[in-house]
Amino acid sequence: MKKLLLLSLFCFLALSMKAPSSEMAAANGFVNLGLPSGTLWKAKNETGYFTYDQAMARFGKSLPTKEQWEELIVRCTWTWTGKGYRVKGKNGNSIELQAQGYSHNDSLMRVGALGYYWSSTPDDSDGGWGLYFNAKNHAVFGFVRNFGRSVRLVSK
Repeated sequence: MKKLLLLSLFCFLALSMKAPSSEMAAANGFVNLGLPSGTLWKAKNETGYFTYDQAMARFGKSLPTKEQWEELIVRCTWTWTGKGYRVKGKNGNSIELQAQGYSHNDSLMRVGALGYYWSSTPDDSDGGWGLYFNAKNHAVFGFVRNFGRSVRLVSK
């Protein structure tokens, strides 16, 4: 009888435990889009514009890689909202990527029309890879590192 009671208690505890990583990520503002890599995307941008070097120094490995941006493009549905994209995963969850333009010489350029987001992946020409979009297209490109761009963080 004791064995049956212990076994029942063990099964109850095992079944009642929740996956802490996805719940903690949701509590910290990350969204699970159901991507095969398991990447969770922050619901909101970091405040401000960052050069590549600033973004790497401040956020480092929390920046998405080039491959994570590519996965987001291929695996999600992108809908233009008039001020950016709603990016929806196959599980129905979504994030908003705002068209915040970019910063150069203390001036903001193309706000509301273009989106530029850094990745942690350097490119071959002393710059870094990142996401670029406008109302009709979204793709991963290599950028020069001294322009200020938006930052969206990821977690696994």
